[in-house]
Amino acid sequence: MGKRLLRNTEWAVLIVSILLFVIGSIALFSATQTTEYDEFKKQIQWFFISIPFLVLAATIDYNVIIKFSTLGYIIVIALLVGVLFTEPISGASSWYRITDSLRFQPSELGKIVSILFLAFILNKLQLRGRREINKIWKLAIFLIFAAIPILLIVKQPDYGTAIAFIFAMLFMLFVSGIDKKYIIVAILLIAIAAPIVYSNLPPHAIKRIKVFLNPGEDPRGDGYNIMQSQLAIGAGQAFGMGLFKGNQTQLGFLHPKTTDFIFSVIGEELGFIATGAITILYIILVTKTIYIAKTAKDNIGSYIAIGIAGIFFFHMAENIGMTIGLLPITGIPLPFVSYGGSSLVTNFICIGLLLNISSRRQKAIFIE
Repeated sequence: MGKRLLRNTEWAVLIVSILLFVIGSIALFSATQTTEYDEFKKQIQWFFISIPFLVLAATIDYNVIIKFSTLGYIIVIALLVGVLFTEPISGASSWYRITDSLRFQPSELGKIVSILFLAFILNKLQLRGRREINKIWKLAIFLIFAAIPILLIVKQPDYGTAIAFIFAMLFMLFVSGIDKKYIIVAILLIAIAAPIVYSNLPPHAIKRIKVFLNPGEDPRGDGYNIMQSQLAIGAGQAFGMGLFKGNQTQLGFLHPKTTDFIFSVIGEELGFIATGAITILYIILVTKTIYIAKTAKDNIGSYIAIGIAGIFFFHMAENIGMTIGLLPITGIPLPFVSYGGSSLVTNFICIGLLLNISSRRQKAIFIE
């Protein structure tokens, strides 16, 4: 059985994630030379910390892991409530400060725990058939459980991560057999609610949207980062200016260059070839994840995989989009590439679960 599981495992998702990590590490090495490679060293440490979590997520049957999702959900909700009472960092109460240099972001852990719990709930609601989710009271139960962590993250405020949660939820609902009428109603509600939500956004959020539409409106304020990012990517041209040679990166114009704008660092120093390769790698990662969802042996596996696909897709599209000026800046990291311990561990747990689900596909178990 072990050989069959290994033979059927979708190793491409692991290979792609490691390639992205290597590219990100190279960019971090260059971007942190003025700080004695501090964040680069920490990222390498977090990579090794991620390995046991990856192995556990890949080897313990996900149907066993899912049994603990309710407890995990309760713990995450408690952490998300507690973090609201911590000291804000960069205007958001999103981190627990463990030491002066070590912080923990519960919303990152909350992504995978929420996906597991929502997959568990969705499966329970559909015991009598996939169409059961179209019963209003069952759909309401799913949406309430999905909304609780989203609202707590909005309260921090961290709108980008909240949207990532929403994408995971929408991907899961889309494959659950939900009726098209609900999709149409949701689109209409969003269209109606958008201006209301916009008018009630905090001033800094409204400013970001205005600057996104016209960065030149505040070139030394909120428009500064996006303009520097576009300058950096444009300066890289096809092959880049070379490691340690990017003007915006090395002279400190690009900020924060190790997290939100690491894609800009790569664009400036390694060029379009490298950024194009990264984009292709993400497309492979997302499509392979969707394929794992399609071929999972049960609904729970499908829901977990497609929820992860939603997270990866949003992070890729939003981070790359905001660095080139196509989307508003939300502070969303680039998976496996941006600096961040909580994010890296969570992403590798997701990869472990994908390996887990793919290895237990129905066709793998019965192939001789």
